[in-house]
Amino acid sequence: MTRHLLEVDDLSPAELAEVLDLCTALEPSQVLARKGAALIFEKPSNRTRNSTEMAVVALGGHPIYLKPDEVDIDGRESAEDVARTLSLYHSVLAARVFDHQVLVRMAATVDVPVVNLLSDLSHPLQAIADLLTIRAEFDDVAERSVAWVGDYSNVARSLAIASAMSGMEVRFACPDGYQPPAADLEVFASHGAAGVRSEADPAAVVDGADVVVTDAWYSMGQEAEANVRRPIFEPYRVDAALMDRAAPDGIFLHCLPAHRGEEVTDEVLDGPRSRAWQEAANRFNAARGAIEWLVSESGEGR
Repeated sequence: MTRHLLEVDDLSPAELAEVLDLCTALEPSQVLARKGAALIFEKPSNRTRNSTEMAVVALGGHPIYLKPDEVDIDGRESAEDVARTLSLYHSVLAARVFDHQVLVRMAATVDVPVVNLLSDLSHPLQAIADLLTIRAEFDDVAERSVAWVGDYSNVARSLAIASAMSGMEVRFACPDGYQPPAADLEVFASHGAAGVRSEADPAAVVDGADVVVTDAWYSMGQEAEANVRRPIFEPYRVDAALMDRAAPDGIFLHCLPAHRGEEVTDEVLDGPRSRAWQEAANRFNAARGAIEWLVSESGEGR
């Protein structure tokens, strides 16, 4: 059966553990030897493109980067026809898209794995990289706490699901109107989170947290909202004073790119508690492990 990764919970907790183990394997298999991987980017990226291309190379495969003007999804061709065509040449399709439903439609059409490199709903490879970073810091992540500070986003959703599946407590400090919906909080609880909290006060949420995470207050495509969002999110800046409220061995994560001085200060991002660069390095490991697992579970590709 073909396996896809559109969100972290496309994996069971046991399967997520298998993927994490593959991510840290010293000798990855050559599951993509003499095979291709189509990497579709509707949105540009630094970490995602470089980490995914090199992950495919590490697995013995040949990555092909496809720009929006080369693959005009639902313009020149439907998402389904794009996927059908690319699956004739490639053993895995990976896409960074605006609309999550594009990935759903592609996955429903082809018999090779489809991997979400980012959508408006989720960012599973980032969440796997985050878990790898957290696991490297703490021997046992179960019942550790992850505090998300700022805008509830696709990145926050995937990280919360992955953390919940690992038995961690999930906390959110978000301004009114930017917090996780009740339905998502129920999803996190259903995945086995040690606890789920959402409130407006960042100090209360960060108190004693093992992991403090934030992201830009406005992401790609939201630049026009920057002037509106800045005053709303200013109280949610992660600075040294806020980090001092975390657990003594607590760490800081940021998926990058960072708007220094906005969601995080230089003192925190470059400070001794920051694991943002290890987290960025783990994007390669996350892509490598996830693709290896998906292709292996899905059987021989092209």
